[in-house]
Amino acid sequence: MAMSKTSKVLLIVGGLFIVVVMVGVILLAVFAERLSRPDVPQNSVLVLNVSGDLPDYAPEDPLAKAFGVQPRQSFSSLLTQIRKAKVDNRIGAVLLDIDFPGIGWAKADELRDAIADMRTSGKPVYAYLEIGTNREYYIATAAEKIYLSPPGSLYVNGFAAEAMFYKGSLDKLGVEADIIQIGPKYKNAPDQYTRTSMSDGQKEVINAVLDEYFSRFTNAVAESRKKSVDEVKAMVDGAPYTSTQAKAQGLIDDALYRDQVDDALKTRLGYKADDKLRTISGGKYREIPSDSVGLNNGEKVAVIYAS
Repeated sequence: MAMSKTSKVLLIVGGLFIVVVMVGVILLAVFAERLSRPDVPQNSVLVLNVSGDLPDYAPEDPLAKAFGVQPRQSFSSLLTQIRKAKVDNRIGAVLLDIDFPGIGWAKADELRDAIADMRTSGKPVYAYLEIGTNREYYIATAAEKIYLSPPGSLYVNGFAAEAMFYKGSLDKLGVEADIIQIGPKYKNAPDQYTRTSMSDGQKEVINAVLDEYFSRFTNAVAESRKKSVDEVKAMVDGAPYTSTQAKAQGLIDDALYRDQVDDALKTRLGYKADDKLRTISGGKYREIPSDSVGLNNGEKVAVIYAS
């Protein structure tokens, strides 16, 4: 049955109304998203907390965010904030609060590379530690300045490894591990069930790994702190150090409390004495889209994290 003229008009008007509503909703969402972006004053300091387990990726939870719950920080997000700060002309410096990050040495290297790349922009990166072990200090050495809390200490004691063996316990239970091993002495995975101590091959492998870690650590510290590798090795032998001793050894630039580090940044960035340091946290800066500061232009590669 053919539609009447009135029905056609109503259908067209209804369709236009739906389109207008949809466009309005989209524009409203875009406008609200822009309004929700945090304000970043000129010559601000981006404060990044390098702490926690820092998984490779942490999905966004809009519902939790709506209730004011900050999303979990991921390692990829941390690197992205540093990349954004490098090109964002509103960010004058970056302050790293390093507090026992749960990352391995590979990620520590990746973070140091990101800090080094950030510094090529001419913007200073300062590192602050309450207490530092090998990994925390290793990350901090990529920064322009390293500050340690006056009550804090540096435990740069070098590297060690240990291995667990279960044969003694299995013997008490009357259990015997039946292992077939063919090939070189370095296949030591079954040793924990068949031996009560390290084999020569396992000792050689572990020592080689430790030597590699120690070499990278001492070379990085030597380059950063303008010392010879032998001087760094001697300082490792004499560790741990109080903040006063660490400063005397040249391992840190000064022993300061957190507010004093802010004063040092004010001087470095040319603030007036009575000005308050303008800062933005990593959690808020994460809401600034990378596109808005000139990143992610050109072709893109999608990275999918699976666990």
